Amino acid sequence: MLAVLAPGQGSQKPGFLTAWLDLPGTEARLRWWSALTGLDLLALGTTAGADEIRQTARTQPLLVAAALVVAEQLPMYDAGLVAGHSVGELAAASLAGVLTPESAVSLAALRGREMAAACALQPTGMAAVLGGDAEQVVAAIEATGLHPANRNSAGQIVAAGPLDAIEKLSPALPAGARARALQVAGAFHTPYMAPAEQALAAVAAGISTADPTKILLSNLDGMAVTTGREVLSRLVRQVTASVRWDLCMQTMAEIGVTAIVELAPAGTLAGLAKRAMAGVEIVTVNSPDDLPAARDLFARHGVAPGVEPTPHFQVVVAGAAGTFEPADLPEGTEVRTGRVIGQVVTRQGPVEVTTHDSGVLIEWLAHHDDPVAPGQPLARIGGRS
Repeated sequence: MLAVLAPGQGSQKPGFLTAWLDLPGTEARLRWWSALTGLDLLALGTTAGADEIRQTARTQPLLVAAALVVAEQLPMYDAGLVAGHSVGELAAASLAGVLTPESAVSLAALRGREMAAACALQPTGMAAVLGGDAEQVVAAIEATGLHPANRNSAGQIVAAGPLDAIEKLSPALPAGARARALQVAGAFHTPYMAPAEQALAAVAAGISTADPTKILLSNLDGMAVTTGREVLSRLVRQVTASVRWDLCMQTMAEIGVTAIVELAPAGTLAGLAKRAMAGVEIVTVNSPDDLPAARDLFARHGVAPGVEPTPHFQVVVAGAAGTFEPADLPEGTEVRTGRVIGQVVTRQGPVEVTTHDSGVLIEWLAHHDDPVAPGQPLARIGGRS
């Protein structure tokens, strides 16, 4: 299975979109999204300097727009899984068919503006903690009055909170761990971003969504999300919640991802995957010159498109790894939208499995105590009632 990943804030580089303007349609797309966001995304991706594109209100829509224009050059219908890091989740949601590109870029612009405003309310920041035992590092972060904002891998955890607490972090860390301050505007993915979450929620309530057409992983817990409304709810909540990219990589390994394509500006997520997912082929797409290698990876690891372009049934899939416990429902039973048809028992507890449409339970695809992975089909529902 091939996974397509969209990077988050901090991956941007001056001029990283310049070469892409030679491809038909790219410049027009960026001009259209610039009109929607009130930002000159074309200039930000080509001529703007490092300080200008480091500003949160500009960086976030720029990164989402970049991922989307690059993905348009790839056979995305062959991707089996998509995921994004932090603001990259908005790009991933669009690539999975949950949001239109316009909604994704517009939400990223709102998210960036509101998070920048929240950062200005009090002096906060972030520091990367490298090395050390992960649980001991998290305990030290919390004991210092900080939050584990990003758990990117076992050896890379980002602490966030008040600047005076960040200054006290290094002496509190366990053996083998060291802290490095990050040049960011504030404490992203912590309760300090609550005003931004509230502002995003108010707008998100009016956005139309569709259910994912691919396996779409959530930063919240690494689980596959199966309905568009739940994806949108999690995107809003993620503004104050920790990014669990470590769990996203764990899910990718469990579900059998064999290849990864990271969209521009690529490198950060590929580096994490190289250390955590041994044996997975990886291609980073930073310029049009990288497209042939990426397309080759799609051809060798991608999912062939189905024969039926519009199936007359829905497949209910697992949202987490564990063992499946189906409800006592015989095949042929009519079920309504939102009906609980079973649960996946995980190490963290049971996760309910619900339908997102009405119809007839045509076939169980997994049975009692079967081990299941995120995104694995559990039941087929058809004949909407």
